[in-house]
Amino acid sequence: MKNQFVVIGLGRFGQSVTKTLSENGNDVLAIDKDEQIVQEIAPEVTHAVQIDSTDENALEQLGLHKFSHAIVGIGEDLQASILTTLMLKELNVAEITAKARDDHHGKVLSKIGADNIVFPERDMGDRLGNLLSSNNLIDYLELSSEYNMAEIRAPKAMDGCTLQKLNINKTYGCIVMAIKDKNEEVNISPHIEDQIHHGDILTIIGKHKDISRLQKDYREKSRPK
Repeated sequence: MKNQFVVIGLGRFGQSVTKTLSENGNDVLAIDKDEQIVQEIAPEVTHAVQIDSTDENALEQLGLHKFSHAIVGIGEDLQASILTTLMLKELNVAEITAKARDDHHGKVLSKIGADNIVFPERDMGDRLGNLLSSNNLIDYLELSSEYNMAEIRAPKAMDGCTLQKLNINKTYGCIVMAIKDKNEEVNISPHIEDQIHHGDILTIIGKHKDISRLQKDYREKSRPK
């Protein structure tokens, strides 16, 4: 059975979420008060509806309580964002993720029932900052407030070492989920005896501070003596 999502507010953030969910095979109901935007996105989703999400009767008629997850992508209109989130909660939507403009907005959304709060601009800023701060960091994704996933290019200090020798899990509390070599071949769930070579791409999951510590240590080890 497919997951059923409703995305309300089809600005840049809302459209990006909507398209990604749809491309991944989910049923998606897209909602916006702008008829032109709704018409443009309609071919890419299961259903698209033009309504004002602050109209309680209109939302109720859509049967949103049947959806497993609602994403509120309204960012600039604080009143509409808050009212929409509150009504979704009252309609017993199982899970609500809401976009917040700032900390104050996020706290209000959380207090009225949003299960997850996202700060797109801040998250992208954090991601860019992490990418620019490391020569070996290729990509970075926040999984939660504590855990992240990073793609790291193996430095010279790792060349020829096995996962057992590096002991990344015990030393840093991070897990190497995959290794991609120079031929683009991916080793999923590698064994402890698998070797890493300089330039391999490691997919690592761990706490932000632990991933940073791992990078810092190997940056030091890889410097010419």
